[in-house]
Amino acid sequence: MYNFAIALYAFVAGLVSPFHKKAKRMIAGQKKTFDILQRNIDLQAKYIWFHAASLGEFEQGRPLIEKIKKEQPEYKILLTFFSPSGYEVKKNYPLADVICYLPFDRKKNVKTFLDLAKPVMAVFIKYEFWENYLTELKKRSIPAYIVSALFRPNQVFFRPYGKNYREILRNYDCLFVQDENSKQLLAKYGIRNVTVSGDTRFDRVHEIYTQRKDLPLIDKFLNQAGAAGKTVLIAGSTWPKDEELILPYFNQKPDIKLIIAPHEITESRIRAITAQLKRPYLLYSQLAETPAVEADCLIIDCFGLLSSIYRYGQIAYIGGGFGAGIHNTLEAAVYSIPVVFGPNYQRFKEAKDLIAAGGGISIASADEFNSRINDLLDYSQLLKETGSKAGAFVCRNLGATEKIFNDLFHLYQPEYIR
Repeated sequence: MYNFAIALYAFVAGLVSPFHKKAKRMIAGQKKTFDILQRNIDLQAKYIWFHAASLGEFEQGRPLIEKIKKEQPEYKILLTFFSPSGYEVKKNYPLADVICYLPFDRKKNVKTFLDLAKPVMAVFIKYEFWENYLTELKKRSIPAYIVSALFRPNQVFFRPYGKNYREILRNYDCLFVQDENSKQLLAKYGIRNVTVSGDTRFDRVHEIYTQRKDLPLIDKFLNQAGAAGKTVLIAGSTWPKDEELILPYFNQKPDIKLIIAPHEITESRIRAITAQLKRPYLLYSQLAETPAVEADCLIIDCFGLLSSIYRYGQIAYIGGGFGAGIHNTLEAAVYSIPVVFGPNYQRFKEAKDLIAAGGGISIASADEFNSRINDLLDYSQLLKETGSKAGAFVCRNLGATEKIFNDLFHLYQPEYIR
């Protein structure tokens, strides 16, 4: 059934690729993988293979990659992505020695990939459970790990029909999970090769925080005449449903300035935002050539800045919570500001824990959004305390990278890595 599903997925992806930009890039990229490996793999070197589905998973694994490069420089890094949204952004990431797409999990692809890559270790990030890759790694006695994994009772592994899927998990030499609940759930089904290590994303956002740089154009926007004393609301990774709450509120609140970074940056999305604005606005791309004219809203129309922009805010709103699920709350929380998001956060442990810690606020309607933001604006002590709790929450959860690194290279290395 699994192999049929993979074959069907590959067939459909190929079928729609002429009409679907992401599918087209993925198919084209996978076709180049074996050539990339053949040309770039150094047969005399020892490679640790990291696989990230997309950009978010890469950021989760990045602290571990960087620690390995610093502490164990004799190992090279092979980095693979499945999604174009990861590969296209990070294909020139300097700390990986070879970067390519991961071919579909079909037995022939798997054998060719491993024959060419010859990794001494494989590290999968969070939700990567490729049966054929894991089975073949096991056959070849190549240790495989998953890091920052999170398991919930409603996942396929724990359904009445999930026995075969659970067997996939036994191919990992160790599952590094985020919490004790995941460990106990796995133990219930006899899976005990598990270590609770936490979530490496906390280390990543803290690293970004410590290395934060000034963004002169953001300073220019915030230091315009009349800006003094205004509260800055940063709305990150927003979707239309999020903007339906944020923009009407902003239009009626002259005492706040808004920096909004939509999740998708297209002309139609930018137009949809500007059509709702009743106060002066600028695009980030216009700032360099625009005099310091008065504007109350700045629209970020480029990628890669959001994690640094949060430092300029007093309140953060994280998008996605009225759709499939919220985006990265930790990027904002690390700056010790209140973090507000929509109701679809149940799959995100860090969001649930952030609420429990007092630094996160979930809202389910425009009225609730208005009320909670008004409270933060009207009561400065509440704003300060909520933000402090968000920052403290991040600091309490640092250290996963160190734990995983120590296990990989001190506990498992003598037995496995050759």
